[in-house]
Formats: sequence, structure tokens, C-alpha cells
Amino acid sequence: MKKIILLISFITCFLIVFSQQSMNKEQVKAEIYKTEKAFEKMASDKGIAEAFYYYADENAVILRANDSIIKGKENIKNFYTKKHQHATVNWTADFIDVSADGTLGYTYGKYKWRIKKDDGTMTELTGIFHTVWKKQADNSWKYVWD
Repeated sequence: MKKIILLISFITCFLIVFSQQSMNKEQVKAEIYKTEKAFEKMASDKGIAEAFYYYADENAVILRANDSIIKGKENIKNFYTKKHQHATVNWTADFIDVSADGTLGYTYGKYKWRIKKDDGTMTELTGIFHTVWKKQADNSWKYVWD
């Protein structure tokens, strides 16, 4: 009888943990979505360089201009400060998924850059972005790849 009770207890605990993980996964996806939208809003309100700096993990990497990799928060901020002072960007995550333990996530979707050239004309660039997010010690999310 003790073995049956122990087995039932084990199965019950397993089912509770499994169902919580499923619910938590959706909660984590929602956290990442909110982070994406806050990131986009900061880029609009405070500037692209500041937003990409703020949401970057210390060891973040971005891929730009075909095969150029920029590593680290400071270098990312410098890149955007020099490169896109007269630009705006908007994006929407069309897909979000997270790791089983909820510490990593990734998003992808569409972006649109609007860049004002020196002569005053505007250029629009559209495409697909892919961002990898890492949960920080303070439970915030920072990107490690963009």
C-alpha cells in the first residue's frame, strides 16, 4: 500500500510540475514580448543607441552590414551613435519561443528602418529580425544576439 501511495504521489507531483512548466512557458513568452515592446518604445522615445545599449547583455553581439559583428554593450552603443542618429526603427515579434528552463528565448519578426539622409530624403529598409534573449540575475531580459 505504501508503494502505491508513493507512486501516486510521484505521478501527482510530476503532473503538477509539468502543467506549471507549460503555464510558465506562456508567461515567459509574455515577458519577452513585453520586453520587445519596451525596447521598441525606448528606441522611439530615447533613441536607438540608448535602447540597444540598455537592452544589451554585457556580452551581446549584433550582426550588421552583411558580415560585420559588433561585440559588447559599449561597442553596440558606439555603432548606433555613429551610424543611425537620424533614423527610426519599428518591429514586431511574430514568433516567440523559450527554453525548457525559461532562461533563454528567441524572437523573430518584421522590422522597418526609416533613415534620413544628409540631403533630407528618407530611405526605408524592411526585413526580418532574429533576437536571442537571456534572463538576467535580476529577472530582466537582455538580448545576447540581434
